[in-house]
Amino acid sequence: MFPDVSLPHLPVLDTTMAYRKEGDADAPVALFLHGNPTSSYIWRNIIPGVAGVAHCIAPDLVGFGQSGKPDGAYRFADHVRYLDAFIEASGISSAYLVAQDWGTALAFELAARRPELVRGLAFMEFIRPMTSWQDFHQEPAARELFQKFRTPRVGETMILDDNVFVERVLPGSVKRGLTEEEMAVYRAPFPTPESRLPTWRLPNELPIAGEPADVWATLEAAHKALHASDYPKVLFAGDPGALVSPAFAEDFAKRLHNCRVVHLGGGAHYLQEDQPEAIARGVVELIVIAESRMTDVAA
Repeated sequence: MFPDVSLPHLPVLDTTMAYRKEGDADAPVALFLHGNPTSSYIWRNIIPGVAGVAHCIAPDLVGFGQSGKPDGAYRFADHVRYLDAFIEASGISSAYLVAQDWGTALAFELAARRPELVRGLAFMEFIRPMTSWQDFHQEPAARELFQKFRTPRVGETMILDDNVFVERVLPGSVKRGLTEEEMAVYRAPFPTPESRLPTWRLPNELPIAGEPADVWATLEAAHKALHASDYPKVLFAGDPGALVSPAFAEDFAKRLHNCRVVHLGGGAHYLQEDQPEAIARGVVELIVIAESRMTDVAA
């Protein structure tokens, strides 16, 4: 029995993917993409605020939330394949992408490969190629922790055996603190060491100092496409943030086309848990303005 509501599932490749949906099916799609070690649950307080202007769809990435856990490595390329299949099965032909953490890497890759699908992008605490560990996180302790995650045997013990990503990284990156009821939902998909493989794999996929080479190349190309794109964008920044500080957000947005920064106030990495109302307002504004401009152009 899930501590959360039981979600519908779609058959996707060799498994199923769970998802949340809300809003008018005839409205533009807003596709919400979560990161590690969360699920569509992290969007629960944002989707209702956006559903008035969009058909909100939020999948649980394969291996996360209530989605299936097929045999496999859960590498970034695997998530790309499963997300592609989910989009096809959902009949999504265009969407506003709303993403955080590894969800941003998926959004950037998708937008680079299928630019015709993207109506706009709202993103926060995003993944990017980093030339060294100094670029990874604002907190030295976090850098040291993630270096341990990528150390053979040490990382497996910490994440697979001790469930550190769920029990320490997640609550430690939410300013307000998570309740026991909320933690129960986040713990539910990962009751055994075997079930935690997806949460271990993703920190090992972070593109740092050129490694892993395939992920680095994919996201380097995706970021080049992001910088060349002109679809509307909003970058949310928390204070102090974790991967993205307010100052970094401002500098990054200046190098993009058609991007504005929304400063949310207090928040670290999982900004959806600290600032859901402000994020919802920002996504709504992005969609309303973009749709209005599309209507003006069509007229």
